[in-house]
Amino acid sequence: MANKSEGVHYDTKYGEILISPKVIAKTAGLAACESFGVVGMAAVNLANGLTTLLKSEELGKGVVVEISDNEIKIELHIIVAFSVNVKACCDNVIENVKYKVEELTGLKINELNIYVEGVRVID
Repeated sequence: MANKSEGVHYDTKYGEILISPKVIAKTAGLAACESFGVVGMAAVNLANGLTTLLKSEELGKGVVVEISDNEIKIELHIIVAFSVNVKACCDNVIENVKYKVEELTGLKINELNIYVEGVRVID
């Protein structure tokens, strides 16, 4: 197994397997959104500092993935529900994302940073 800049790469006796960073980002975004207290993923507009709640098909845009030395670094930008304990919510996100991404890729997450970009009242 080797890592290429375009993703996680495995050589098998039948051919190659390449897992794109976009797939890892989408997996991490879905796992985060399944976590208790998370309303959704956030996209931050650096020009004006506005935070936007992403639609389900855009979840990967709230995630930054870096792969190096057989380890993964993930950065998540989330929006949490109002009146939720943010630390408990983030602990749950870490557990879910770590489990699902490590199961998908076979690699370890060596760093997982969560940025709470906003709070929303849910109906």
